Amino acid sequence: MLMRHVLFVCVENSFRSQVAEAYFNRYAPVGWKAISAGTRPAENVHPMAVELMKEDGLEISKQKTKPLNRELQDLAEIAVIVCSGSSCPVIHSRKVLKWDIPDPSSMSIDEARKIRDELKIRVLQLINHLNKNQSP
Repeated sequence: MLMRHVLFVCVENSFRSQVAEAYFNRYAPVGWKAISAGTRPAENVHPMAVELMKEDGLEISKQKTKPLNRELQDLAEIAVIVCSGSSCPVIHSRKVLKWDIPDPSSMSIDEARKIRDELKIRVLQLINHLNKNQSP
C-alpha cells in the first residue's frame, strides 16, 4: 500500500514539528505517516521536547533534525506549518495548514507542556478529519 504523508514544519525542527510528528505517528490512520523538517535545523532535538514527550510515553531522543527540501514538500499530501511569526517558511505542498504555535524552546517547562498538549490536540483533530476522509 502506498503511504500518504503529512509534513510538519518549523524553523529548527527541534521542538514543535518533532512533537507533532511523534504524536501523528503514534495515532496515525492506516496508510498515513508523518515526517518533519525545518528551514534552519538545529543540531539536535530540544532536550525539553524529549523530556515532555517522555512524560507522555513517547521516546523522541533518537529523532534527527532534518532540513526542509523540495523532495519532502513534494512527498507530503498535507504540510502543516507549526511555527508562528515572520521566520516561518513558505511551503509548496498540495495542501498547507498553518497552526501558528508559539516557540516553546525558551519557555518554562510548564508553559512548554501547554504547547505540547495543544499540539497533541491539534494532531488528533487532524487525524480525526483524515479518518473521516475529510479535508483538514
